[in-house]
Amino acid sequence: MAEDFVKHEDALKEYDVKAFRTPDGYTSDNVIFTIVKDKEAKYGRILKVMLIKRAMKNKEGKPNIEGGKWALPGGFIDPEESAYEAAKRELEEETKVKNIHIKKLDTYEKLGRDKRGWMITKAHYAVVPEYQLSKRQAGDDAQEVELFDVDEVFKLPLAFDHELIIKDALELIKLDMVETTLAKEFLPKEFTLSELRSVILSVSEEIANEVVKSEPFFWRKAPKFPFLELAKDEEGSPKTIIVERAKTRLYKYIESRPIDKSIYK
Repeated sequence: MAEDFVKHEDALKEYDVKAFRTPDGYTSDNVIFTIVKDKEAKYGRILKVMLIKRAMKNKEGKPNIEGGKWALPGGFIDPEESAYEAAKRELEEETKVKNIHIKKLDTYEKLGRDKRGWMITKAHYAVVPEYQLSKRQAGDDAQEVELFDVDEVFKLPLAFDHELIIKDALELIKLDMVETTLAKEFLPKEFTLSELRSVILSVSEEIANEVVKSEPFFWRKAPKFPFLELAKDEEGSPKTIIVERAKTRLYKYIESRPIDKSIYK
């Protein structure tokens, strides 16, 4: 049965591009977190976020919008690429960091978030081991690139609405830490239960359940987690190390697909 369709060319003849307000730009940003060891931190580790300092002048030598402020690595999306592709490209151009698996965060589109006009941004996030950021170096229109403690970052002069974006990403990684096996990315292949607990709490102390918050309770419950098993030597005996003059067993992650909202319980 034949059906009638309006031809594109006929519709476009009557379409008035000026009838609707369109965005003035489309950008892509990255919130990149890492966890580093810190003896003075409550749990021996601290969460940090990578920011760039925007150059005072742009490529044309003119005053750069939000120049001198700290910002998320990112920039304008080219017409032939996706927001995801632009996020990875801009991350490498501005920080020299590449080969990071980023996830989609959210779209930020409120008029007024950028003084240049109606700018929409697609934000992405990741939490990665520190070694993946070790070769970071300012490039493109970035004047500096640094890691900041999450507690310090909101005291900085932040560009655009990046404070909001960072806070949103922070809430997501807190959930990732207690709902997935994300902690294994920050541990050696074989680790103690205390090390595992310290990684979880360094990020998600506020939302961690009582199993994780109580160290004795965690030691009793953790050996039963379906995604952990004892590390064993060639003879099949449990591996141990000396921690504070006491033998402590080592564990390792195994393949598992937890489905509960909190896997540490």
